[in-house]
Amino acid sequence: MKILGDLKLDYCDVLIRPKRSILETRQDVDLNRQFTFKNGQKWMGIPIAAANMDTIGTVEMGKVLSEFGMLTCLSKHIDPFNIYANDHEKSTMALSFGMGEKDREVLSINSTHSHLEDRREHPFFCLDVANGYTQRFINFVKEVRQEWPEKILIAGNVVTAEMTEALLLAGADIIKIGIGPGSVCTTRKVSGVGYPQLSAVMECADAAHGLGGFIMADGGCQSPGDVSKAFGAGADFVMLGGLLAGHEECAGEVLTDDSGASHKVFYGMSSDTAMEKHSGGVATYRASEGKTVKVPYRGPVSVSIQQILGGLRSACTYVGARRLKDLPKCTTFVRVNQQLNTIFENEI
Repeated sequence: MKILGDLKLDYCDVLIRPKRSILETRQDVDLNRQFTFKNGQKWMGIPIAAANMDTIGTVEMGKVLSEFGMLTCLSKHIDPFNIYANDHEKSTMALSFGMGEKDREVLSINSTHSHLEDRREHPFFCLDVANGYTQRFINFVKEVRQEWPEKILIAGNVVTAEMTEALLLAGADIIKIGIGPGSVCTTRKVSGVGYPQLSAVMECADAAHGLGGFIMADGGCQSPGDVSKAFGAGADFVMLGGLLAGHEECAGEVLTDDSGASHKVFYGMSSDTAMEKHSGGVATYRASEGKTVKVPYRGPVSVSIQQILGGLRSACTYVGARRLKDLPKCTTFVRVNQQLNTIFENEI
């Protein structure tokens, strides 16, 4: 047993310090980034991704986000052979897979499925497990890289530099960072395992960039300002779940409660709800590590996207970053005891 005594921080522990800027307007900021991956593949767009959760990573969400040049990691429970989208939309949708036998069958080049081209049309594969620290997962990443050398592989989740490096060396291109920060994740409460997200992003970004890899900050963004903090901390991509929940493009019906308020259901992928839906219940050897919540219905997601992107442009103008890529170089964080004035919490 050991205790690491150095300070670790979350998004709520800091603010970005403003500095003199020559940018005259938010319109001067370019949020697009072009990435070149180790296998020579290129991708250009706004590097914000919808999470591969049942209610968030939908084809409908992907169609809207593609209009903004943003990514959607589709839920791993969506049939990859029945995604009705055009070529541009598919280029911004990542197919998601776990390590189950069904996923391995779909990933196999020698699969009995006849729709091999459907998998080729998506440049991104998201290899997603709750615990990315097993040797089995490292071996899985290696196998998928061998089967699909041309793909851009997103793999995770981890929160430490050494495992970020291990997954990059196994063949991944983008490492998904985050254990427990999500709004409907209870891993930290149930297992006691986790890592403050801001520090995880900073440390893993440093490790990844030294190897020519990239990271995707996954979870913990409670507001558009947290997206700016994630990019300022060195994230190349930021994945969102709760910030996109409750919208028209999310899976599930709009429900009305006794008070007449409309909402949609949002749940974690290790929750009772998800395991009942996909696995017939919570296995006897494990516990639920997610929760199910009601999110007020928020209408079309495009309105929230505008708020997120507008906040990100604003952050860039406050620190003089003309390009999103420059934001980490321009960012200085200041530790705070309180970042918001909450005296009037309920807006009209």
